Amino acid sequence: MCYNIAFLEKRLGKYTERYNNVIPPDWSDKNTNKELPVYYFVSGFSNPQLPIIKHDGISMYEWGLIPFWTKNAQFANDIKSKTLNAVGETVFEKPSYKNSVRSKRCLLGVNGFYEWHTYNNTKYPFFIKTKGNKIFSLGCIYESWTDKETGEVKNTFSIITTPANSLMEKLHNVKKRMPLIISAENEHKWINPELNPQQIKDLIKPYDQSDMTAYPVSRDLNYAKKERNTPDALEKVDYPELRH
Repeated sequence: MCYNIAFLEKRLGKYTERYNNVIPPDWSDKNTNKELPVYYFVSGFSNPQLPIIKHDGISMYEWGLIPFWTKNAQFANDIKSKTLNAVGETVFEKPSYKNSVRSKRCLLGVNGFYEWHTYNNTKYPFFIKTKGNKIFSLGCIYESWTDKETGEVKNTFSIITTPANSLMEKLHNVKKRMPLIISAENEHKWINPELNPQQIKDLIKPYDQSDMTAYPVSRDLNYAKKERNTPDALEKVDYPELRH
């Protein structure tokens, strides 16, 4: 599972610099000072617009994949809350994803993501990130859907998930899942639309736990009615009961 992330890069230019070795050299957005939405905490269920990295450059896409075959706007609105994540083990089989995973793979650069640890029937949110790059990449798939009634095109994406590694298994101890994290050396490969199915499957695996770190944060994040998109979302909180 991966329904909540932190995205802290304010400028498109800086984000582009991070992926200079991945996006094609002839791609450029002259508006390098363009502001990006900053999220200390954002839920996929709000379907935010986020910058994804494709083989042909960087584009703003909405989180919650709408399959190309979707018949109408009502179905599109209903399905996007169910397609925030695509299970890596079945992504080649599910109708919503099997077209996208073959040639429409992308990256979402994030500063971290949130998952919940359950202890004594209480849920404790944790902030998780990699130890290396300030921005690291989640493996995603994307799609474009056209509303036949209005002609409007909706560009959307979904984050792929994998079984939890040993760190995430202890932390995310109920669902035992984690987002697909693509290592820096595999970023260019992941977005290559020419990969064959086996090459793609070889990249869909749990990330190395030794390159990850996590810490508990405020339980205020448990409540959707609270304002969660604040710097406080990133602040470490010590819970004595979790020292076990």
